[in-house]
Amino acid sequence: MAKQERGLLLPRLLLLGFGAAAIFVLALCAVRRSALPENVGLPLSGPEAEAVIQRNSPMTAFVQLSPNADFPRRGEICKITIHHMAENLSLEGLGAAFAQEDRRASSNYAIDSQGRVALYVEENNRAWTSSSRENDQQAVTIEVANDETGGDWHVSDAAFDTLIALCADICLRNGIPSLEYTGGPEGSLTVHQMFNPNTECPGPYLLSRMEDIAAAVNARLAAE
Repeated sequence: MAKQERGLLLPRLLLLGFGAAAIFVLALCAVRRSALPENVGLPLSGPEAEAVIQRNSPMTAFVQLSPNADFPRRGEICKITIHHMAENLSLEGLGAAFAQEDRRASSNYAIDSQGRVALYVEENNRAWTSSSRENDQQAVTIEVANDETGGDWHVSDAAFDTLIALCADICLRNGIPSLEYTGGPEGSLTVHQMFNPNTECPGPYLLSRMEDIAAAVNARLAAE
């Protein structure tokens, strides 16, 4: 083999390798896309959104289904995990973020500062939220908007009241008899920082209200 030809061989091999890798990645993406439910990652018509809401919480006001999930979840729903947005995002803004497949994040629900509820991952599917596959297979996850950036990461009264109502609704429909906050991952009410030591999510304010949330939800469940 001529010296010049030998000099061209390595770049050609590298190019072939990169091309093969690119084809493999595209094939994986195509396989994953084909495995997604047909209504995920696409705009929904009014009747389609209503059908989704009927399978989930009737409190839902906005639906944008994220592809970042496991379809279906592989555990029985027996927990709720609370998060904060670390921003005062709109439901539409968070939905747009969760629509990005390379972000690899989602939640089942979110609540904005006006107390409106969004659905991004149906309850029978596992959202990618809590840095714990095991927890998220069992938990319905909720992101709550902050009306204060930094500090205690406060949430509005409207968001807090809706959070209690949504938790009660989730418990009633999924047969969770009560919410128990133990401060650890074994409870039926959990928070993100239990599974990721590098986050302060859901922030000091919501963290200080976990026992209040459990008590308020349980009072509603007892009244049913």
